[in-house]
Formats: sequence, C-alpha cells, structure tokens
Amino acid sequence: MALAELPAQEIECFLVLAEELHFGRTGERLFISQSRVSQLVSAFERRIGASLVARTSRRVELTAFGAELAASLGPAHHALVSILDDARVRARSTPVPLRVGFQGAVYPALAAALNQFTRDCPQHVVTTRELPLGDPFTEVLAGRLDAAIVLLPVDEPGLVTGVVFSEQPPVLVVPAEHPFAALGEVSAERLAEITTVPVTGPAPRYWLDVHAPPATPDGRRLSVRGGAETIQEGLSQVASAQVGMILCAATAESHRRPDVASVPIVGMPSSALALVWRADRETAQLRRLARTIGACVLPGDAERGPVT
Repeated sequence: MALAELPAQEIECFLVLAEELHFGRTGERLFISQSRVSQLVSAFERRIGASLVARTSRRVELTAFGAELAASLGPAHHALVSILDDARVRARSTPVPLRVGFQGAVYPALAAALNQFTRDCPQHVVTTRELPLGDPFTEVLAGRLDAAIVLLPVDEPGLVTGVVFSEQPPVLVVPAEHPFAALGEVSAERLAEITTVPVTGPAPRYWLDVHAPPATPDGRRLSVRGGAETIQEGLSQVASAQVGMILCAATAESHRRPDVASVPIVGMPSSALALVWRADRETAQLRRLARTIGACVLPGDAERGPVT
C-alpha cells in the first residue's frame, strides 16, 4: 500500500474504538456519528482483509487479529501524529500543548518546575487540568492527557512512572472541637475510634485501599460515612459532620481552615507523588519534563510538598 493511500481516518477510528470498545463513545471522541464509526471500521476491515472487531448486541471486542494490529499500529500512529504536529509547530511557530493532569493543586515548587520546562522547551506549552481525587488514571489512560501527576501507588500496566517525588507523612483532619484535635499525634490504631470520610471514585481498589484504608494496620475495621471526590468536599464533611479524613501533611497545611485541625498519624506509611504517562505515548519531551520535576522539587520538603 502506497503512503498516499493510507486511510488516516479509518486508522484513527479503529484505534479509538480499540480503546473505548464502544461505538457511541468512539463517535463522541471523534465528533462523528455512531453509524459513521461503523462505516469507517468496516472499510478498514475490507482494506486489511480480515475481521478486526467482534460485534454483538451487548458488547464490542477486538478479534485476536484486531488486538494484535492495534498494539502494533497504535505506537506507530502516535509517533507519526507527533512528527506531523512538531512539523506544524516549526512551520507556524505555535507551541504544542503538553497536557498534564494533577490531583489537588499545582503547588509552588511544582509550578516552578513546569515554568522551567517551558523556558527550556519553548516549542511546548504546558496546560494543566485538575483530576478528581478518586480518579487519578482515567484521563491519561484514555489519551486525553499526555501525563498526570498522581498519588502513589501506580500499578497500571499501560503506564510508565517517570519520576517519584514529594514524600509526605499522613495526618488526620478532624473538627476543631473534636477531642483528637488536642492531641500531639494519634496512632493508626486509634483511627478505629472515629468515623472517617473515604476518598470515592473509579480508582483501582489497590489505590483506594491506600488512600481510604478499610482497616487499621492490626485489622480493626474503620467506620466510614459519606465520601469525597475532591479535597474541599471532604473538608466540608469533616467540619460539619464530626468525622475525620486522612490526608497528607502538605494537603492539610495548604487547605488550612479555622474549623478543622490536623493531627499527625503514627504507624501509617507516607504518601508520594509520581509523574506518569502511557507507555505507548512516551516522548522525549515527557522524559525531559520528568527530569525537570525531579531537579526542581525536593522530596520530603513540607513547604514544597504535595497538596493531595
């Protein structure tokens, strides 16, 4: 097949369908109708000469041949798109957006790192988008973000961890008048004595169990009520409902308010942030961004620590 004959729209449609496994969502992402998605995929199958998608009334699946083709074609397609985007930038002198998600806020040291990257790589401009507290991976896995700054742990097969930074100890945020507020610290086992607000969202179970643990280290079940998709949502419940919420120290400091207090937790591991991206969409720019963040952000520094 000659280069001029490459079916660009068919390829893009097939690759998006391979990610979504849903004709309607594929059409929404590409701004075309569901029937047009079906037409493009069928045309691509005829062009290839093999069935790529198994369609039923209930679900959409890739055939073994289709899955193999998507795995091979996806990185090549992304690389070609990146090359063309870079060429357009050089031709028009327009910076290419580097889309980065974050949980909580872009705190000062992290903002300095992003600014430093922009100075070092003027052909790129970093755009940021806040992620729901309980949904750290969806946007980057779907390709709607180039990278994401998320709380560990990260155990997603499709993601690469570029840099880990800003380790922070945990604290329990409680109403200012709660008896725990007068303590210098509280043991992880005493968390069983208070109802807590859990982080909620579609995050994997292994991630939620770390940031909204179901039990103390010795196995005592924690009482939970409500749920928070954002930090402000959780703090509002803490202030008004005599409950607690587990956060990192820098988060509590950055979201300080007079009606809540934070108490260090003894016996729970620290948290840390990581810059992650899809393995099949790794670029030199993402690796450089990771190096810049690593150089600018000092791990364990409370003033510069994460706010999630």
